[in-house]
Amino acid sequence: MTSDVSLKLERDGKLSVTERVTVPPGSEVHRTVPLRQAAGEDVDRVFDIRGAEVGGPGSARVTDERLELTLPPGESTVDYQVVGAVGDPQGGTQQVDWRVSGGWDVSVQRSRISFIAPNPAQSIDCRAGPVGSDDKCTNFRIGTTRGPRAEHTELAEGDRIDFSVELPEGTVPANAEFDETFSLDDAFELSPMVAAALAALGLLVIGGFGLLWYTRGRDARVSSGDVGPVDVLMTDEQGNVRFASPDGVLPGQVGTVIDEYVDVVDVTATIIDLAVRNYLWIEEIPGQQQGRDWRIVLLNPPDESLRSYERAVHEMLFGVDGAERDQVMVSRLRSGSAPDLTRVRDRMYSDVVAQRWFSRRPDSERNLFWWLGLGVVACGVVLTAALAPTTSFALLGIGVLVGGVALTFGARIMPARTKRGSSLVAQVRGLRDYLRSASADSIPLTDREMVFSRSLPYAVVLGETERWLGEFAELDPAADGTPGLYWYGELVERTGHVVPDMRRFREHFPMLVSVLDDALARPGQVRSLR
Repeated sequence: MTSDVSLKLERDGKLSVTERVTVPPGSEVHRTVPLRQAAGEDVDRVFDIRGAEVGGPGSARVTDERLELTLPPGESTVDYQVVGAVGDPQGGTQQVDWRVSGGWDVSVQRSRISFIAPNPAQSIDCRAGPVGSDDKCTNFRIGTTRGPRAEHTELAEGDRIDFSVELPEGTVPANAEFDETFSLDDAFELSPMVAAALAALGLLVIGGFGLLWYTRGRDARVSSGDVGPVDVLMTDEQGNVRFASPDGVLPGQVGTVIDEYVDVVDVTATIIDLAVRNYLWIEEIPGQQQGRDWRIVLLNPPDESLRSYERAVHEMLFGVDGAERDQVMVSRLRSGSAPDLTRVRDRMYSDVVAQRWFSRRPDSERNLFWWLGLGVVACGVVLTAALAPTTSFALLGIGVLVGGVALTFGARIMPARTKRGSSLVAQVRGLRDYLRSASADSIPLTDREMVFSRSLPYAVVLGETERWLGEFAELDPAADGTPGLYWYGELVERTGHVVPDMRRFREHFPMLVSVLDDALARPGQVRSLR
């Protein structure tokens, strides 16, 4: 295939183009000329084609983006005018540029270019080859009488020929048009408007977390401040010393108020507390767990004195009102079907709200903010994807996304205690100090077993079990007139007698707590601290 291209620069600045194309026998050929061509970083030069027509067989089609030619075998003539080929004057000259050939779907054996203008050309340039290359045409010159000429042989399929001529300034009106292209760098540009919007978004996030910091700071000040003495030992009218927890808090409630989660140890401490309060009996017997097992025996059905979550723990062990069984082996809790702790967990969370230590359930508030954070993240992703292709405000979407991530990760600290709950934190700290400093010798012998037993579930939930057992290692359970601990017994296989041995109890009780923790952690319905 060969082509001869004649260029004539009109006095109004339009560039008239005539292409004479010879297509060898065979199939038709096609050419596509882009009307938006790169002219620098993030800048396109835009051309306009007018009056495109084909003399003879073939067709020409012009869109906003391209000129499309379809030519059959034989000789065809294509005529059109180009608007936008004349650049602005620079240094006393103005430049005319046009892609005279290229975009063919076949190779071109020879291309010839001629140029006519109202004034003589001062320089000429011709580039051929792949788009963007600096390879020069086979031959090009200004000439003397016939004007600038160029010729190129063997133009590969898809390659182009860019032809440029410099004329004296003012030869014709300039009409070149340029358009800034949009890139991802532009999309994420930090403009003053975007910066202001991000600042407002940041203030909103900071304000929300500032409010949380204030409520959390109240808890921190309570936890780090000086705690006055907390009286947990009371003397009744008969002169007996009794244990009374601060604000009436129960062992299972302590852990949930302190860390805002229902943990396995909270349920374990509740089981121990139910035994201490005579709702069940714990009996140590020979078994598989390090040579020991435990039987939990029903003593009394749940009554109005129990909180709803305590009733759920009781029902988990024995069924409703003890209708399913009157005893359960701890080893069966570990090896049998996993106990259902869903009701226990839900009722514990509801209970701390009912006691006005929290205004809303901690788990519900965490879930709310977690899902809300994920929703904001999704909105940030969608907003970024929508803004990035066409606007310079994509950073707003990123800001929303970051805010959503912060909200998601901050969900775990969203639950905030009420003032009463914060006060309880300080009182529980005093309770821990009591467990760490109390002396068994300061308690009357006849009351020592009761104080030891009632305090033990709190020692379990607060991590002071070893110290509490050590302090009461020499406790004489018979000092109150009855042999052994009133809620815990050790069964000797040969005699069947209860043996009141506190030294053995000190060794074996931590095993019981560990085994219960393992059994209750199996379903994964409450949090394990292991």
